[in-house]
Amino acid sequence: MAVRVAIFEDSKAVREAISLLVGGTHGLELAGAYPDCNNLIDDIQSSAPDIVLMDIGIPGINGVEAVKIIRQHFPGLKVIMQTVFEDDDKIFAAICAGASGYLLKDTPPSRLMESIIEAQKGGAPMSPSIARKALNLFQKFLSPIAQTNPSDYHLTAREKDILQYMSKGLSYKMIADTCNISFDTVRAHIRHIYEKLHVASMSEAVAKALRERLV
Repeated sequence: MAVRVAIFEDSKAVREAISLLVGGTHGLELAGAYPDCNNLIDDIQSSAPDIVLMDIGIPGINGVEAVKIIRQHFPGLKVIMQTVFEDDDKIFAAICAGASGYLLKDTPPSRLMESIIEAQKGGAPMSPSIARKALNLFQKFLSPIAQTNPSDYHLTAREKDILQYMSKGLSYKMIADTCNISFDTVRAHIRHIYEKLHVASMSEAVAKALRERLV
């Protein structure tokens, strides 16, 4: 049975090119191609894909937010992120959200098609540069350091809760909704967390929290 692929890509040229590639590859079948994620749940329900190719920078509901929605409503569906970004925070956010793979948009067409099949078989395809960055992130989590007493950072109960949600890949908006506080309040708490932990990004904050068992 052919692997059904849904494409979420705002660039019409890119969307049509990938659609043609999928349609012309043995063992793959185009389930649908969409310019945004505004009707994500309905689009996935109607197209019934096995794999989703998701542009991380798609307007409106972005790729990372879309993966979180997919994980919530379609937990078995595999998602491969496509991006021009090699930013650590974007990679970390996509992995935390539950992406099955992470490919740069300059990935050769043949490799892209192979990656779809690889993900369907349970693999986690990544562009080489992304794989190196992901490995570095995991090494941050696992590298041994002197254990620090969590109270030394003077995190409040609310800040610890928010740090816990950050480690689960929740966005600012999702944290705000979960904690029943405003987006600006979440942003202020996260700024304080960064200051107290002496970090400058989400990936650094979560890495430190996991390494030092703050959450």
